[in-house]
Amino acid sequence: MGKSEVKLLGAWPSPFMLRVRIALHLKSINYEFIEVDLLGPKSELVLKSNPIYKKIPVLFHDGNTILESQTILQYIDEVWPNAPSILPSDAAQRADSRFWVAYFDDKLVPALIIALAAKSKDTKNAAIAELEQGLVHLEEAASTKLSKGKALFGGENLGYMDIALGPFLVWIGIIEKLNGVKLLNETNTPSLLRWADSFFSHAVVKTIFPEAEKLIEFAMKLIPVLRARPELRLLLGISD
Repeated sequence: MGKSEVKLLGAWPSPFMLRVRIALHLKSINYEFIEVDLLGPKSELVLKSNPIYKKIPVLFHDGNTILESQTILQYIDEVWPNAPSILPSDAAQRADSRFWVAYFDDKLVPALIIALAAKSKDTKNAAIAELEQGLVHLEEAASTKLSKGKALFGGENLGYMDIALGPFLVWIGIIEKLNGVKLLNETNTPSLLRWADSFFSHAVVKTIFPEAEKLIEFAMKLIPVLRARPELRLLLGISD
């Protein structure tokens, strides 16, 4: 398949964009990557391609514009059904995987943003506590899903939950480093801790993931940008 047939609009540090890149590489799909700047104003291409949410990633394929990373992952798995599959073949397992990814995006991602960028110590600490609780819930699922020697949620290869949750591990690590906490640990999240090691050991992840130090440097630049965005100020507990 020629690169012109598949294009990905995104930014290198975005965990949502990394979800899509992992899926494309896992399926050996050639694509053109169109880089946008997360620290600058919204690009015209982003506003035109995603006028509702005005966000990346955006996948272009054969005249179609596919929005939102969860939807894009499912689209990739359906359009390119070649192995390895991203979603489980069993309907109940597919539904369960979608539930946990939706839970993560709805509950833990906002807490991650607050823990990273909130000015108030109380607001930040509350977000970290919410993250800790959310990861304990995920640990309960992981201890079952990763039983019987499975290293990844997808089994021998990366699956939907691996691809959706894994890109946020680096950002969890950044929050740990900036706040002196351990969100993933042997006491509360042993299964997730072992899964994280397996995720980062995967060949595709090692090929496309940015360096942790580079992401930390970017995070320091991102924090004031997040604090300045009107739609995030209330979420971050900023009233001044």
